[in-house]
Amino acid sequence: MKVIVAGYPKTGTKSMNVALSELGYNVYDFLDHFWYHGDKWAKILSPSGGSIEDFKEMYQTVDVVADSPPNLFWEEILQAFPDAKVILTARDEDDWYKSYCKHNEVLKENLMYKIMQILSPTGWKYFNYFRDTAMCRWGLRMRHPFHLSDIDNVIVLKRSFRQHTKYCQQNCPPDKFLVYDVRQGWAPLCEFLGKEIPDKPFPRENVAGNIIDKLMATHPALIRMQREMKVTVALITFALIFGSYKLYKNGFVELLNNFWSSVQIK
Repeated sequence: MKVIVAGYPKTGTKSMNVALSELGYNVYDFLDHFWYHGDKWAKILSPSGGSIEDFKEMYQTVDVVADSPPNLFWEEILQAFPDAKVILTARDEDDWYKSYCKHNEVLKENLMYKIMQILSPTGWKYFNYFRDTAMCRWGLRMRHPFHLSDIDNVIVLKRSFRQHTKYCQQNCPPDKFLVYDVRQGWAPLCEFLGKEIPDKPFPRENVAGNIIDKLMATHPALIRMQREMKVTVALITFALIFGSYKLYKNGFVELLNNFWSSVQIK
C-alpha cells in the first residue's frame, strides 16, 4: 500500500484514480472493494467489526485505495501500512454537495441499475454493501434500491463532509499528508509522490455523474449483476408461462366444463 485517497466521493476521486493509474499504481475503487473484498467489508461494517489484520490481508498487494469505504478507515489502513501516504481530495462544500446531488439523480434515473440490485443475488449483496457504506459514512439508512432519497439529507451530508475533512487535516501526520484539488493538475501530486510529470493533460472523469453507463458496460461486478438479472427474468417468465399453461390445461378447462354442465342441468 502506497497511497490512501481519503477524500469523499465527488471530490475528484475518479479523476484522481485515473491519474494514479497513469503514474503506474494499482488502484482499487468503490466497486473494486466490493468485487474483491465484499465479504470482508460486510464484516468490517457489521456490528462484529474488523481489525487491522483485515486491512493487511485485503490490501497487501494493492498500491492505492480510494473512495468509500476505505476513505472512512484511512487511519486503520495507515496503521496497517505505516509507509503509505494520505491524499485528501478537496472541494468547496457547496460545490461538492451540488455534484453529489447530480450524481445521485443519475443513479435514481437509471432503472436498470436499481432493478438489477433486486433481481440479482450479486446485486442484492451489492445493495447491502452500498447501504452499509452509506450508514457508516452518513449515518443514514437506505430501505431498498429504489430509495436513494433516503440519503439526501442536506444537513447531515454537509456536516459529515465537513467533519471528515477537518478530522483528516487535524489527525493525519503532516509528513504523509497532502490536501489536493484535482484542478491543480499534475505538479503538486507528482512532487508529493516523487514521480515525473506525465506529458499529457490531467484526466477528467465522471463529469456530471456520467460514469455509471461506462461502469455498467465494463466492470465485472455490474456485468455479473446484469447477467444474473437476465437469468432471473427468464426464470420468472418461464414460471409465469408454465403456470398459465397448467391453469389453462387443468383448472381453467375443468372450471369451464363444470360451468357448462351446470347450465345444461338447468
